[in-house]
Amino acid sequence: MSMQKAPGPYPSFTVFDLLRMIELIAEKGPIGRGKLAVELEIGGGAIRTLISRLKDSGMISASKLGCSLTKRGFEFWNRIQLIIAQKVILVESDLTFAACNVAVLLKGRGDKVRKGLEQRDAAVAVGAKGATTLVFKGGKLVVPMVTEDLARDFPVAFGKITRMLDLEENDVVVIGSAEDPKKAEYGALAAAWTLI
Repeated sequence: MSMQKAPGPYPSFTVFDLLRMIELIAEKGPIGRGKLAVELEIGGGAIRTLISRLKDSGMISASKLGCSLTKRGFEFWNRIQLIIAQKVILVESDLTFAACNVAVLLKGRGDKVRKGLEQRDAAVAVGAKGATTLVFKGGKLVVPMVTEDLARDFPVAFGKITRMLDLEENDVVVIGSAEDPKKAEYGALAAAWTLI
């Protein structure tokens, strides 16, 4: 008779918690477990597991001062930043679905966008109310299935977005919308992940 080990509980964190943790360590490191738990809004057990996994993968090191990125961790974070170049908070507008909105700028991913539905579905799957996908092409911001010229049809939203983000040809802006900031951010990241 073969004995199989029963599966453990599902983890209480997501890949976006991992990305956000790497970002926090890159920006604020060395940073301790307690501060990471507060910033990520997850429990101590999940933080210990995240730290363990990132240490095992060679991405971080831990000391009495807290967690720091290793050379490998910095290399990974730099590669992510080449694609996800900016992340900003936006106020509610005609293009958003809720009070909290986070936009991420993805460099050179416009050719991967179809109708924007994949990004919306990914955002909803992680708890956001939705996502809006914009593509910068031909000097215009296009919202698939909504408008071929954001400046003409949504001038206020266009002005806010273009003032905050450094857009170049074939860039994508994905806006995650939710009732709380974390869900909006993770919705934007989940939507962005569909284009990476």
